[in-house]
Amino acid sequence: MSHESASEHPGQDDMRRDPAAADPPKNLLQQMEDLMAALNADLSRLDAELQSSTDRAAGPGRTP
Repeated sequence: MSHESASEHPGQDDMRRDPAAADPPKNLLQQMEDLMAALNADLSRLDAELQSSTDRAAGPGRTP
């Protein structure tokens, strides 16, 4: 039966033996920070586009 459980989770034992397996959370954190920075940049760009379209829709002499 132990063979069956090992085949269900083939990488699980490798993570316990590999000392480099402790590094992925750091890499994952860096990936998350990169994704958050990209998302923030996208949201800032979208906000600027929405602000400019609102300004154009209001036209000259109108207050938004």
